[in-house]
Amino acid sequence: MATIADQAGVGIGTLYRHYPTRPALLAALTMRSFNLVLEHARAAALSDEPASAALTQFFEQTIAARNEFVLPLHGGPIIHDKKIAAVQTEIRNLLEQVLARGRRDRTIRPDATPNDIIVTGAMLAQPLPHAPDWDQLARRQATIFIAGLAATKPPPFGSRRARA
Repeated sequence: MATIADQAGVGIGTLYRHYPTRPALLAALTMRSFNLVLEHARAAALSDEPASAALTQFFEQTIAARNEFVLPLHGGPIIHDKKIAAVQTEIRNLLEQVLARGRRDRTIRPDATPNDIIVTGAMLAQPLPHAPDWDQLARRQATIFIAGLAATKPPPFGSRRARA
């Protein structure tokens, strides 16, 4: 906690007044992270753009904010808190709205789920340790993923057609 206070430019007493324990600090950072993802999901759901463009923007915002995340899918703690659970549910619901919009206009494959978007976003926001230009690589992976969401169903992974 002393190192955190020092890096934040506050005294240890100030840190402890706001976050009396390490778990309290981690819970606050986790909630802040989920609220940031919620902002990105809300922007995607409110977008007038096609679903694929809205999801591209969601991933772009996720990649740009990656250093601000303290999330379970990034190795952060799993925190059982009703407020955090409510934000997670809202994120899933907003992403489902985007996916449903794409399913209705037949631009998004019918089996895509909010969890697919969440897991992919988490991977894109977690740089590989030796990748020379993570932003460029993550954006490329996001583009490939978005193309894979298209309503035309590719052959199953591992099938003869997929290996050809």
